[in-house]
This record gives sequence, structure tokens and C-alpha cells, in this order.
Amino acid sequence: MDVRGGGPGTKETDALDPRNLVQRVEAVVLTGGSAYGLDSASGVMAWLEEQRRGVRVGPDPAHVVPVVPAACVFDLGRGGDFRARPDAATGRAAVEAAAASEPGAPVPEGCVGAGTGAVVGQVKGGVGTASTVLGSGITVAALVVANAAGSTVDPETGVLYGELFQGRVVYPADGVHEAARRRLAETAAKNAPPPLNTTLAVVATDAELTKAQAQKLAGTAHDGIARAVRPVHLLSDGDTVFTLATGAHPLPSDSPLALNEVLAAGADVVTRAIVRAVRAAESADGPGGTWPSYGELYGSR
Repeated sequence: MDVRGGGPGTKETDALDPRNLVQRVEAVVLTGGSAYGLDSASGVMAWLEEQRRGVRVGPDPAHVVPVVPAACVFDLGRGGDFRARPDAATGRAAVEAAAASEPGAPVPEGCVGAGTGAVVGQVKGGVGTASTVLGSGITVAALVVANAAGSTVDPETGVLYGELFQGRVVYPADGVHEAARRRLAETAAKNAPPPLNTTLAVVATDAELTKAQAQKLAGTAHDGIARAVRPVHLLSDGDTVFTLATGAHPLPSDSPLALNEVLAAGADVVTRAIVRAVRAAESADGPGGTWPSYGELYGSR
């Protein structure tokens, strides 16, 4: 786990330090609702306790403490009700749905889950995913909640910053870009500026990593946020990246650069996931504010 933002909201993250005891987590919770939303992790823990999953702390197999790190984004009031936020029941419903899903099933993207109230700059944000398979056969994937104080859109061209590093950039027509700028100026004049933000990411791999290597992957994955969001890691952001490694695929012993390939891929998939989050998001217009989607402004593809 690695935090680069100046205003993080987290729970159970000290246990992830490579110097500490815990080697395994049962779940990671990404939530809206700012610090209030961290209560959703309690619902996840309660369900895991019923499954007897966690660190064994007593003679009875039911004596377990599930390790469930969590992080939140600030979205309070964006739906119009400051007191509308995830709670323990929300967390339980989420973990039950995850447990019931088929392995490999598509992950919903856009304005879902912790991305429901997400905003990036003046544009609607959300949840996005991306993955890649390296030449070694190792898979690296990312899930992000894009909710940054900075922007994902180049104000001069309308191109998503995250698409610049991928090549084959399609620039919006001048007329489309000017119309988008006028629309954003109109909504910015009506909306209250968000006091806090945060981009969250989970980078998962089937590589066999030590805790120190996993922490390094979380750190380099922040480069992926920096490619897609400008400016990034501000005092009003809480940018946090978690890393999960299943250990199913040992790093190739004949390649001293195998870990570097995983580290580089982690940054790449985070950038791609942020792009997907912004492209999948839908416009929101309600008592909490008006946030047009990138698709509304520039069209989808």
C-alpha cells in the first residue's frame, strides 16, 4: 500500500507495512462517503467472520479477525443529501455480491460502487478497470476509483491525458472542444467546488511477490495516476494504491528484470483504468450539482 495524497482516509493500512506481521488480507474495501463510509468495512468483516476467514486468534476455529484494509473517496453531498453514505449493511451487501459472482465475470464500470459520486476536475468520474498479460504469462490488473481534484482532460485539446501515452490519439474537432469548454464553464459556475477528492486503486497480480515487492508495485502504480491526472497528489487528494499478489506465478528466475516488467505494467494498467473510468461514467445532474460526462462533452467511442 502506498499513499501519495495529502488527505487520505484509510483503515487497517498500518498492518500492510512490510515490517509488520500480517501476510494476507481477506478483502480490500474502496468506498465513498469519506471517513463515514469506512464503516462499510465492518460489514465485510462481519461476513468474513461468519465464514471463519481471518487471522486465527484463539483455540476455536471461529476465533478469527479478518484483515480488511479500506480507503475512501470524498463525495459527501454530491447526491444532494450529506448524510447519504455507505454503512456496514452496504459493505455486507457488496461482499455477498462479490462472493456470489462468477470468477472472471466482467466488473461493472462507471458510476457504480465507490464511483457513484466520483468527480474528476469538473467531469464525472467513476470506476474503471484494465489488465495485461506479460510475456512471462504473469497477469497484472487494476481497478480504480477516479475522483481527483486535478483533471483528466487536456484543457487545450480535450484529449484525455491518459490516452496520450497509449498513442493513436484522436483529437476532438475544434468546434466540439469549444462547446465542451463552454459547457464546463457553465456547470463550474453553478457547482460548489469540492473541498476534498481522492483517486483509489487496487493493483492485483498473480505473480509471487514479497510484501516489500508488493509495496514497491503500489508505489510505481502511482506513476499511472500521474500520467492520467494533472495536477496529482495534492493536499486535498487522498491518493492511495493497494497491491494484491496471489503468488500463483513465480517470477522467472532467469530474468533479472522480471520484477521491473511487473512494476511498469502496474503503472500502465492504472492509467488505462482511469481512462476507462472517465469514458464509462455517465453525466449526473441533481440537487448536489451538475457534472457532465466526457462522453456527453466529446462523444463516446
